[in-house]
Amino acid sequence: MNLQPWAPYLSIIQIILGLALTALVLIQSKGEDLGGFLGGGGGSGGVFRTRRGVEAVLHRLTIIIAILFFLNAFFAFISWGQVR
Repeated sequence: MNLQPWAPYLSIIQIILGLALTALVLIQSKGEDLGGFLGGGGGSGGVFRTRRGVEAVLHRLTIIIAILFFLNAFFAFISWGQVR
């Protein structure tokens, strides 16, 4: 399978997916103080709660974008390896 012609496009897609993934993660960390963001205690006190509504959609979208990011990274790696 020759992915060489797709190499530049996969790189652009990788940048877009990276920006989208970063934005989604930052949007989800709303209401957290710096300690919670870095893995410390935070304001929630370790209480888990169910995601609902927009929060659930953002969570699922983040997972989908992360999977697409890593799949695209794999194919971009393969395509750039074919460039001579």
